[in-house]
Amino acid sequence: MDGYLVWLVAGFALVIAELVSGTFFLLVLGIAAFAGGAASWLGAGFWIEAIVAAAVAVLGLLWVRQYRKGAGQKRMAPLDLGQPAVFDSWVNRGAGQARVKYRDALWDAQIAGEAAPEPGEMLYVTSVDGNTLKVSKTRPA
Repeated sequence: MDGYLVWLVAGFALVIAELVSGTFFLLVLGIAAFAGGAASWLGAGFWIEAIVAAAVAVLGLLWVRQYRKGAGQKRMAPLDLGQPAVFDSWVNRGAGQARVKYRDALWDAQIAGEAAPEPGEMLYVTSVDGNTLKVSKTRPA
């Protein structure tokens, strides 16, 4: 079997594995294997093929790392931020835990500050922690 076919098989195996994992790292390694296969097809020796594949892999992994770091900084504001919720009842008044009606369903809520709302009073979502809403009497900016 020719050397470039081995590189191509490795590249396709890595790309297929990437489709299962979804991390982009295996995709970069698959592209690096394709680059090694291209070097082999052009007639380079094994060490040149390996250096080409390694260089593409290192550059690609650095790019993915930088891309993922930048993607973490561009988070969208939560869609629930500032939305109204209607106070329903207390679960634990001392701890500020309550039930609120939000989007036609009852939610667990944590009341911010020393607010003591009455049933039917309007509160505003300040953040979401799992399935618990953080709410306050003032609408966040």
